[in-house]
Amino acid sequence: MGIIYTNTFVKAPRQRCFDLARSIDFHIQSTVPTKEQAVSGVQTGLIELGQEVTWRAKHFGLWLNLTSRITEVRKYEYFKDTMMKGPWKFMEHEHYFELHPEGTILRDIFVFSSPYGCIGRAFDKVILDRYLRKFLFRRNHHIKEAAETDKWKHFLP
Repeated sequence: MGIIYTNTFVKAPRQRCFDLARSIDFHIQSTVPTKEQAVSGVQTGLIELGQEVTWRAKHFGLWLNLTSRITEVRKYEYFKDTMMKGPWKFMEHEHYFELHPEGTILRDIFVFSSPYGCIGRAFDKVILDRYLRKFLFRRNHHIKEAAETDKWKHFLP
């Protein structure tokens, strides 16, 4: 099982960061390289506790579908999304939004596991860990950029 931890400082209010991270429209815009689209469930706006979204995206040259549900929320502080269906054996992403005197610290804990036993574990270590770290870093950079400028206004009410 792989675990990825990230920390990103954003010079913006916690609520703005929290809502950008839950915005389906923002997620689509921030994942252009993987051509992510919401194809089922919540397909626009802010996703809430108990709601699901099915993403279709191109990873490793393959079109993959992944259905994720928001399984926990503490408003403006934390939310967790859990894979319900998809290509991995297990995937859970915890998003933390910590107050900082000059803004917000985004903290992610991303836990994942591939199927296929020892072959999947080797894939996780050799390829998937680095790929997902880059994906999360890029996504948090987009949240930072939008939250610190007026770009957030295109995605939040």
